[in-house]
Amino acid sequence: MALLRNNNMPKKKTIPSFEDALAELEQLVNRLERGDLSLEASLEAFERGVNLTRLCQKALQEAEQKVQILIEKNGSQVLETFADE
Repeated sequence: MALLRNNNMPKKKTIPSFEDALAELEQLVNRLERGDLSLEASLEAFERGVNLTRLCQKALQEAEQKVQILIEKNGSQVLETFADE
């Protein structure tokens, strides 16, 4: 029995990995630097780039927080659980 998909339901967005987001961001920058996009396409690419930049910044901040947790605490190395918010 096949499941029917409700086309009115919004699609769940998947969050790209840091590496995928960075690669896409690099491609967007290259496209924008070529200067052959229309104004509308340039604005869309810029908006996507801003979103990807924020995603990458968040991933880097989380990685930095994890590293800080692993650094010495009170003179001895202590591993603590990272609480992802």
